[in-house]
Amino acid sequence: MPIRIPDNLPARQTLEREGVVVMDSTRAARQDIRPLQIGLLNLMPNKERTETQFSRLVGATPLQIDLTLVRVTDHKSKNTSEDYLKTFYRTWQDVRSEKFDGFIVTGAPIANMPFEDVRYWPEMVEIMNWTQTHVHHTMFICWGAQAALHHFHGARRRRMEQKAFGVYRHKVVKPASPYLRGFSDDVAIPVSRYNDIERESLSGDLEILIDNAEIGLCMLDDPKHRAVHMLNHLEYDNRSLADEYERDLKAGLDTPPPINLFPNDDPTQQPENRWRSHAFLLFQNWINEIYQTTPYEVGEIGTSE
Repeated sequence: MPIRIPDNLPARQTLEREGVVVMDSTRAARQDIRPLQIGLLNLMPNKERTETQFSRLVGATPLQIDLTLVRVTDHKSKNTSEDYLKTFYRTWQDVRSEKFDGFIVTGAPIANMPFEDVRYWPEMVEIMNWTQTHVHHTMFICWGAQAALHHFHGARRRRMEQKAFGVYRHKVVKPASPYLRGFSDDVAIPVSRYNDIERESLSGDLEILIDNAEIGLCMLDDPKHRAVHMLNHLEYDNRSLADEYERDLKAGLDTPPPINLFPNDDPTQQPENRWRSHAFLLFQNWINEIYQTTPYEVGEIGTSE
């Protein structure tokens, strides 16, 4: 089954070129099935790139997905026009009365700022609390995961001596997790962050799923809050880390090339994607688990969980 996204969303052409089946609203309305309702709270500056990355992964499932693009209400984007946002996105205030089978909260480029100093933090707190009553299962990514771990568990961030930047091998700690079915024993995962989570601050409600002894935690299961927390970026495409590196160089920063990304560690060569298959597998597993456990009646989501 295909994914349904806004009819004129620029990501549609990219997805169709890659073979992802995209459905328009007219065709979706004729299908007598209940599609899964998935929301994407996009906190990244480059909205189009991020929505394409997640649509690509969500759209690979055999189930029909209705994807709703969401943005925080109390925030003006500096990198995406207001016309684009009004055309393709809904504010959280607009969707807060609705229910979702799944909800994704992305990262945000504010890693060095205390959570409470983020201008839209009060709304983020409302959104995180709202997922407990209006969402069957949530995937928090990167800064979104750090924020949720801080809010729900009081977990503390630790500033690393240097930025973890590149493609790192990670150990699958809990291969029996339904989210990790079919995963290799170790997985190449793109990483771009300055912070780790202090292990001693983790509550007993959390279970580490994927880990790295060098740079820290990667993915945790949070069954109490019906969530998983992914601190790194399996959703990244080939150029995500390379483009970030080039931006740093243009800004005059002394950022070393991302490790294990370029062939022969040569930044003049095109990056190699060694994580794509696990990215698709993670999202198929996540959506399958949602499909198996979510109430058939959307209105019942969050009422007895």
